[in-house]
Amino acid sequence: MPDAMVARRRGPIIPPLIAIIAVVGCIVLAVLGQYLVFLFAALFTMLVLGVPIAISLAGACLLYVVLTGRVPDVVVVHRMVNGIDSFPLLAIPFFILAGNLMNNGGITTRIFDFAKALMGWMRGGLGHVNVGASIVFSGMSGAAVADAGGLGTIEIKAMRDAGYDQEFAVGITAASSTIGPIIPPSLPMVIYGVMASVSVGQLFAAGLVPGLLMGLVLMVMITWLSRRRGYQRDTSFALRILGITFARAFLSLLTPVIIVGGIITGAFTPTEAAIAAVVYALFLGGVVYRTLTWRRLLRVSMETIETTAVILMIVAGASIFAWILTSNQVTQHVLTLLGPFADNPVAMLLIINLVLIVVGCFMETIAAITILVPVLLPVAVAAGVDPVHFGVIMVLNLMIGLLTPPVGMVLYVLSRVSNISFEKCMRGTLPFLVPLVIALLLVTFIPAISLWLPTLVYR
Repeated sequence: MPDAMVARRRGPIIPPLIAIIAVVGCIVLAVLGQYLVFLFAALFTMLVLGVPIAISLAGACLLYVVLTGRVPDVVVVHRMVNGIDSFPLLAIPFFILAGNLMNNGGITTRIFDFAKALMGWMRGGLGHVNVGASIVFSGMSGAAVADAGGLGTIEIKAMRDAGYDQEFAVGITAASSTIGPIIPPSLPMVIYGVMASVSVGQLFAAGLVPGLLMGLVLMVMITWLSRRRGYQRDTSFALRILGITFARAFLSLLTPVIIVGGIITGAFTPTEAAIAAVVYALFLGGVVYRTLTWRRLLRVSMETIETTAVILMIVAGASIFAWILTSNQVTQHVLTLLGPFADNPVAMLLIINLVLIVVGCFMETIAAITILVPVLLPVAVAAGVDPVHFGVIMVLNLMIGLLTPPVGMVLYVLSRVSNISFEKCMRGTLPFLVPLVIALLLVTFIPAISLWLPTLVYR
């Protein structure tokens, strides 16, 4: 279940009085003719009133077009259709379907058991298992919420039963789920590749090492917290158990090998890799493990259709928003505003990171990428940042945003599956934001972490 699905169920997040003030402010801006400011104000007002993100984007843009009268209102529909008329976007429904099939085909349990046999002997073992399982599953789903909703249920229950504090269990589950969209395949990187006209294959390759780095720094934090809190090893290392769990999970573990290996070697395009992942998941669930019934397949298919429709509606709405920003030369205004930092790439990247983290706190990932790429990518390129490297920076920033209120979609999912309050989920996640920010800074200022593999494979 990708991030977009969670965004639809929240109501207003501000008191009624502030909502009234926001609406009145939009009316005043329209009367004064401040149409571009009105566009942002209308979008923000709709979002805080709980209007679904796709409708907020399209609605704000339609109001802008009607008020300005510069182009016919039918342009909104044309631009929205053009925004989703892209071959790489075909990868989205197939990656979503593959992830749903993995979650419903008994594959996540096998992955968790193998990770436990491999890493459970370390201090704070199930915390390390949590990270290891997320790294493996990230090569299948491509979405943080799919990881949190699929593996999260198994991981949190296992850690609770082993005596871990529930906030610690939820915190590491939330933090490790953000690895999903960094290690390929990645739905946000598909969207970025389409918006930035960058090779999706290169983006997938660029995310592999940063994703492993995120896992490493999270494991360092787990070790430190385990020593402070007195967590011990959860199991002793047994080569026989490792062999048994590896044999049970072997075919499942081949999934990321097929997807990532096929893309990097050039055997598949990302879209073809997504189709191959679906076929392989159907084979495992329906033929090998026999856990995928017709009833489950129908339910999974309907979930995939619904989720895909939500995501593509967001992309369509964000496309018209991005077109309005581009036609009003907002990028040039941003470049002028940041002109004093043009000769200081470090300061420029720090500002961009700060903007992305703040936006990630309030906006859904796919919408944020679609809106911000036309604005921030030229700024980053002017500062000497490679577009592929910037894609990893952007997605990693927005993944951290999934762990922060008021949106915090991963926290909402884990609050539901763990039956603990949103506040406790947030408190448990706070310590793990530190290693994620460290990983972000390393990826930002050491381009080789992202660019080494795509340079080796593609250039």
